[in-house]
Parts: sequence; structure tokens; C-alpha cells
Amino acid sequence: MFAGVLSLAQLAAAAESEPLRDQLKALPYKIASESYVNSNWDIFVMNADGSNPVNLTKTPDLNEHYPQISPDGSRMCFVADKGEGRDAIRSLYVMDIDGSNRKKIADYAREPFWSPDGKVIGYLDQEYPKFDVVDYYTKGMNYYDLATGTITPHPNYTNLHHLYNPNFCANGKWIVSTVHAGMGYDHTILLIEAHGTNIIDLKIPGCRPRFSPDGHQVAWGASDNEIASGPIDTDSDHPQMGQWHVRIKDAKNKIYHARWSPDGQFLSFSRGPDGEGDITKPGTFQAACEIMGVYAMGWNIGVVSAKNTGTNDLEAGTAADFSMITTNGLSNKESAWFRPHGQ
Repeated sequence: MFAGVLSLAQLAAAAESEPLRDQLKALPYKIASESYVNSNWDIFVMNADGSNPVNLTKTPDLNEHYPQISPDGSRMCFVADKGEGRDAIRSLYVMDIDGSNRKKIADYAREPFWSPDGKVIGYLDQEYPKFDVVDYYTKGMNYYDLATGTITPHPNYTNLHHLYNPNFCANGKWIVSTVHAGMGYDHTILLIEAHGTNIIDLKIPGCRPRFSPDGHQVAWGASDNEIASGPIDTDSDHPQMGQWHVRIKDAKNKIYHARWSPDGQFLSFSRGPDGEGDITKPGTFQAACEIMGVYAMGWNIGVVSAKNTGTNDLEAGTAADFSMITTNGLSNKESAWFRPHGQ
């Protein structure tokens, strides 16, 4: 071998030791997230490495949360809270990815999610008229058609109860969601037939599952301090989870809200200390810090590679293993990757 020429193995080793932030900087993707800035919740969009954050909402009378990006990267749906305490009203909105053409879809609506073709937004109804911040305060499921403006209940609407964090798989056949104290379950992760009545208990502990872009994996919070992923066959009529591939652990901090990059090569997450918020902050509520609307001092967005199996210990990791793409601790939660439309 000529001097100065690296072998393939050496090149691969060099890439693995490269700071993850440098890899993220080269990506064409962006990430949206919610943050609490100047006594108000807003939705920000930043580059994949955390650079150039832009506030898309800037609404001092509303508190925006839970950005979800359309599959083509052209639109965003989200929820916004108006009012304080149990008098707050949470509503569902959609807008263009630059923040323009904002439109309200429904009041007393929660947990929106996009169909794979980007033509429909699913969401959950609030359980009772009086507001409650707990994430499973839901009933039923609806589909909003963006072209016609019609709202169609899920065919199994009356049997869906106390769900949260629903999202479609790529083929549109299944919706994965957490259920808490509803539908005959204590706490588990379910597959719900998108246009039928079949329900499958995946029998995995934890919450907030998220399908990979190709629908072949699920990432979820296996506990307060662990995010895992594993394979699943969503083309089957009876999907089951395969062997777990633990991605992220943190014995010190809570880690939540696993989200896939559009190519399935990276996972983002929210990370911060345990707590129950600070209700002296306007527009916030008291509950576990991972719940939207709860002030979460010290929480930030991080990213790890999803390519390698095994454990990524955030307490012992290096800059090659993970990158905290926000560092201001301003209740940064609920990240959502996307490739800008047309790029």
C-alpha cells in the first residue's frame, strides 16, 4: 500500500470517530421542535446539527406544541393551547413549513399525525371539555382530509380510549400508539388497524412509539432512562416486534420522544432532569416534564446514529457517539425531522 493511502477499514474507522455534529452538519435535513422562550411555547426549526434556529410561530397569546411534518416536507401540523389551567383549550392547526397559511382544524384536539400520502391528518379528541395536561386524556380518533376539509371518525372510534402518540406506518395499514388505563389495558403499546377494527398488543413496556420512515422498525421509550428500537413486519396481518436493539441509555437523565431522520440513519430524542414543571410560568402545567405543556428546565434535543446496534450510554459517550444539538435548556422537546420540500 502506498504511504498516505488509507485502507477501507481505516476510512471506516475514521468516519466512526468523526464528531457526530459534523455528520449532521452535512445532512440536507431540518428538525422542528417545541421550546419555551420568553414565557411562551413556540415551534422552532433548525438545521440537523442545531444551527440556525428559527421561530416559526411567535404567538404570545398561544402556546404551540408537538410539531409533525408532512411526508413531503411542505407542511406542519401541531397543537396550540389558549388560556390557563383547566380553562385552556388545545386546538389542532396546520400551516406551510415556513409558518405561512396557518389554519385551525379543530378545537379540543390532540396528538396529530400524518397519513403516508400527506393527504390526511389523524388526531385524537380530548376526553372531556375541561382541559387536563396528561397525555392520555383522549378518546376516539379522527381523520381530517386536507383537500375537502371533512372529518371522518376512525371505524373503531368508540372503542379507542386513552391513546397517545399515534403514528402511521409507511404502508398506511397500521397505527402504533401507547394506551394508558384504557381499552382493557393498563399500559402498553398497540398496533391499531388504520381502516379496520383489529388491535394488536405488541407486549413491549414503555411508551411513545415511532415507526421508522420505511415502516420496518419501531423506536420507543422503553423506560424513563432508555430508548430502544426493534424490527417489525407491518405488511403482516399479525405483526410482532423482533429482537430489541437498544440505542440509548442515560442513568442520570430522562430520555424521551424518539424520532427518526428521513433516511432512518439517525434518532433524535429529548433529554433532561426529572421534574414536574413550574406552574408559575405562563402557559405551563404541572406533570412529568416529558409531557407537552410542562415546563422542563434543562431539557435539550440530542441525536445518535441509528446504524449500529448495541447500547449508546450517554453518560459515557463521546462526540462521535451522540450530539446535543440544543444546549440552552429551554424545554426543548418533541423533535421532528424533515427534508425541506423540493430539496
